[in-house]
Amino acid sequence: MAGQCPAAISIAGISMTENTGNGHPGIDPSDMTREQAASELERLAAAILHHDELYHGGDAPEISDAEYDALRRRNLAVEQAFPDLVREDSPTKRVGYVALDKFEKVRHAIPMLSLDNAFSDEDVRDFWDRIVRFLKLETRPELTAEPKIDGLSLSLRYEGGRLVSAATRGDGTVGENVTQNARTITDIPTVLAGDKIPEIVEVRGEVYMTKQAFEMLNRRMEEEGKPQYVNPRNTAAGSLRQLDSAVTAQRPLKFFAYAWGEMSEVPEPTQMGMVEQLAKWGFVTNPLMRVFTAPEELLAHYHAIEEERASLAYDIDGVVYKVNELALQERLGFVARSPRWAIAHKFPAEKAWTVLKGIDIQVGRTGALTPVARLEPITVGGVVVTNATLHNEDYIKGIGNDGQPIRDGKDLRVGDTVMIQRAGDVIPQVLDVDLEKRPADAVPFEFPTTCPVCGSHAVREVNEKTGRADSVRRCTGGLVCSAQMAERLKHFVSRNAFDIEGLGDKQVAFFYNDPDLRVRNPADIFRLRENDAKSLKKLKDKEGWGATSAAKLFDAIDARRNVELRRFIFGLGIRHVGEQTAKDLARYYGSAEALTVAMKRLADGDMAAREDLISIDGIGNTVADALTEFFAEDGNMRVYEELLEQVSPEPPEQADTSSPVAGKTVVFTGSLERMTRDEAKAMAERLGAKVSGSVSAKTDLLVAGPGAGSKLKKAQELGVETIDEDGWFELVGA
Repeated sequence: MAGQCPAAISIAGISMTENTGNGHPGIDPSDMTREQAASELERLAAAILHHDELYHGGDAPEISDAEYDALRRRNLAVEQAFPDLVREDSPTKRVGYVALDKFEKVRHAIPMLSLDNAFSDEDVRDFWDRIVRFLKLETRPELTAEPKIDGLSLSLRYEGGRLVSAATRGDGTVGENVTQNARTITDIPTVLAGDKIPEIVEVRGEVYMTKQAFEMLNRRMEEEGKPQYVNPRNTAAGSLRQLDSAVTAQRPLKFFAYAWGEMSEVPEPTQMGMVEQLAKWGFVTNPLMRVFTAPEELLAHYHAIEEERASLAYDIDGVVYKVNELALQERLGFVARSPRWAIAHKFPAEKAWTVLKGIDIQVGRTGALTPVARLEPITVGGVVVTNATLHNEDYIKGIGNDGQPIRDGKDLRVGDTVMIQRAGDVIPQVLDVDLEKRPADAVPFEFPTTCPVCGSHAVREVNEKTGRADSVRRCTGGLVCSAQMAERLKHFVSRNAFDIEGLGDKQVAFFYNDPDLRVRNPADIFRLRENDAKSLKKLKDKEGWGATSAAKLFDAIDARRNVELRRFIFGLGIRHVGEQTAKDLARYYGSAEALTVAMKRLADGDMAAREDLISIDGIGNTVADALTEFFAEDGNMRVYEELLEQVSPEPPEQADTSSPVAGKTVVFTGSLERMTRDEAKAMAERLGAKVSGSVSAKTDLLVAGPGAGSKLKKAQELGVETIDEDGWFELVGA
């Protein structure tokens, strides 16, 4: 896509000048309210559709490929942060653009999907690792690697070895019939050669124009006094979409074959084998395609192609990787608009050097403290960049998420000369620092350990699996931090929490921002009626409200003064405490009073209280740390106690007390063959038992399946009664 007129935009406080002409992409998804997210998704859907129409429909894009990729990644990031807001017209649900009306339509027997993108070597390794995990393989499967041609996708259908139709990708399901034009391209055989030709063959590939042919065409246009074309890709696409095939025939179009659609039978078992078969049938295939089993060799091939890019006869914008074995491709299947078994490794965008003028700390809606670089304005890839993300405090220190050095371990300091890159991400990144230009008075940046908004302590959680501190530092003042409060209130009244009728996101935002009502924490919601009575300007007199609607809201709030304990716990919005964990805590402690006593002991460092908490099945150190930090914060405890003055959490429903395991603590271990672990836990809880994840002196019964190990041994040492799965069913009479 070719860039044209710049337009000023702002992203997460990051000012830039971007060639989109479509407003601003908004703040970081983690900092968004639901209203902002919905608005952003609406804007992105319209912008991406606009650019799809220009790119796929008119072959006249306004922005670069990197900027287009950035819009799509931005859309995906917002959707991942707010999955319930995904729109019906979301760009993630469609491919390409609707077929143009000037052409007859062709429905693809098998959809023509697009590929997910990778922008770094690490992304590629992650892609390969995901395949291994998904398929539960012992070793990495073979991957093919081939240049990603910057052209127009085309599907060719052959019946009995003869070309019967050619169609563009269109929206992935329906494309444009360009059969007559395709017949003029010499790289496309009208009759297949060789053997092993199935009755039905759909060959897919890319129509393109070589750089030399493009230059010659533009020279001719100049000589004839006509406007010159922008780039080879758009010219090739426009040439293939000519209504007069004679015009297409005059354009030197070429075709690379690399895939297939419907096949009455697939003659080869691998991607590479099939591409070699395409060549035998008379198609031109890319000579740079290879098969690899090792990441280092694969990535070396990518970088070799990247270096060779400028000397190639055609334009490419990356390298495509595919699982070589077709049987594995079938097992992997598809997700949304792309296959799981393939990915496009895009080439990086431009880089530039500038001066780091300052580092600001922003607090997101989840309490994350995010550093932002303030830069001397610099143009990178047609965009004026003044700010960039610094990710987290380790990134500033020169440490990656895996604990290993990045930038050769060089830290970032105010005054440094730094390298900026805008790749697929909308928000630029700082890649490197020039130590030779570092000012003599530059000092290491000290990351705050308290929230710059509310003053609560900010912590880095320890990852249970790695033993390392998480890269993100978060404010623990969840109930008092104004940076988080509006979103916390929306969570508090959400369907699975207090579920107050008539009090949705819009109303919460209204009460939070209203200068008279000033709802700042959950307890304030239950004081609304009382405070409204004292206020000079009543709720019923405010715009959008009336006496009836105000009274209904107050009644709905009062109706939730008695709420299930699990909803109460979930509504607090404590990090890592989701619905299931809230249920587990409610069942275990049984009442708000018992929960409060246990949490106060936990916050005071009582190890017995912590061990008791961790003994609950499904709760580990991560949840225990989150609860400790939450209840150790004075501001949170103040609001928590104020809330308990307003509401009366109801104990969970009583389970069957007549069963032989009622009141007992049960541990399940080993492989269960007649039920899943979740089913076993649910059954035990219905029968009045407490399910623990670890064996201790408090354990009454261990149910051990095949493969039981350390838990069984410890139970035997402690003299805990032990039975097998059949014994469990016999005991409970099931």
